[in-house]
Amino acid sequence: MQPQPFPRAGKRLRIFVGEAEEWQGRPLYRAILEAAQRHQMAGATVLRGIEGFGPDHHLVSERLPDIADNLPLLIELVDSEEQIGRFLPVVQRMVSHGLITVTPVTMVSLSTWQEWPR
Repeated sequence: MQPQPFPRAGKRLRIFVGEAEEWQGRPLYRAILEAAQRHQMAGATVLRGIEGFGPDHHLVSERLPDIADNLPLLIELVDSEEQIGRFLPVVQRMVSHGLITVTPVTMVSLSTWQEWPR
């Protein structure tokens, strides 16, 4: 398959979880990253929040070490619509407490992958 010229359409998958969340005895964010690698996703980034709250409105903050046991994490992936579509059910099975969003993106350039998207 010939790579499509830029710009091109894609999807962004964002997964909002707490750092204390686990999947089969391991940190959830790590399990998601490993699953993304196995599914040959283009890449993934985990960002750690310094403060936040979820649906229960319990504020967690790194400013207050005694309540900083479950800081927010954001796992973000950008890939083709097809790849995100194949990976989304995997993530949905793994995330029991969190938020998953999928949004359209316009990919403007990509300089590191020779044969992408797959």
